[in-house]
This record gives sequence, structure tokens and C-alpha cells, in this order.
Amino acid sequence: MEIDDKEIEKLANLARIKLSSSEKKGLGKDIESILEYVSEIQKVSSPVSDKKPDSSELINVMREDGQPHESGLYTEKILSEVPQREGDYVKVKKIL
Repeated sequence: MEIDDKEIEKLANLARIKLSSSEKKGLGKDIESILEYVSEIQKVSSPVSDKKPDSSELINVMREDGQPHESGLYTEKILSEVPQREGDYVKVKKIL
């Protein structure tokens, strides 16, 4: 896909930048190479996105919830490790 100076000027206007004629030519080449690369990626990725996974590929990676420990079982042990506490809470600096 060839980008002409008119399209480069339109893009420069949208970006609110001024370009010299040499910058326009260089930018035109860069945009062409970017668009060419994107078109290659679209060719490669389009068949993959149409593929539906079969049931053997669908695996639940989450663990089942077992019997949780009773509430507060480790609270005192954890709070004994903190530098400052206020009752059953960790005391931290106020951050605004």
C-alpha cells in the first residue's frame, strides 16, 4: 500500500505536527512498512482466531475449595509479626 503526501499531510494535521518534505517522505516509507507488517500479522492470526478449542483443551486450572480453616486461627500469629498494630488491625502511615 502506497502512502502519498496528501495522506501524510492529513495525518500530520491530525497529530498537530509540522513536517518538512524530507520528513514526509521518510514518514511515508515508515508507515508503509508498518502497514505491510500489520497485514502480514492479520494473515497469520485470522485462521487461528476462527479455531474453536475442543473439549480436551478446556481444563479448569482453579482448585476446588476445600475445608477452610476457622476464622481467626492465624490472626494473632500474623499480627505478632507486624511493626505496629492497633487491636486486631495493622497500623500503617496515613497516605494522602
